Amino acid sequence: AGAIHDGAGPGLEEECRPFAPIEPGEAVLTGAYNLPNNYVIHVLGPVYGKDRPGEEILKRCYRNVLTLAEKHRIRSIAFPALSTGAFGYPLRDAARTALSAVAGMSKELRQVRLIRFVLFSQEDFRVHEEALEGVTASE
Repeated sequence: AGAIHDGAGPGLEEECRPFAPIEPGEAVLTGAYNLPNNYVIHVLGPVYGKDRPGEEILKRCYRNVLTLAEKHRIRSIAFPALSTGAFGYPLRDAARTALSAVAGMSKELRQVRLIRFVLFSQEDFRVHEEALEGVTASE
């Protein structure tokens, strides 16, 4: 979140102010300002072990982001591994949950054509790749 705000500039913070605070799982859309895209969809992931039920809240994050993207006719979206940094969510569990949530919505998506996961390291990529093997679009 800090990198996004740094890159976007002060306009993003100003636009976000009326939305704060959002609840875990909630998503809101703003402009992107100095970033090379049109929008930023902000979502608050669960703090592992604190926000419960964590898995359901994390699924809701991905679903709510995709629902907003559809509503605003956004064609592509990039996700980080939500909640796996400072919020302490175990990467394997988060990857499985994220990919399951996205796959579960894939048949409903009409506007969103490209979904990327932008990950911190090669190891994070490997964990997501392994998780993807066990996920189907029917989830």
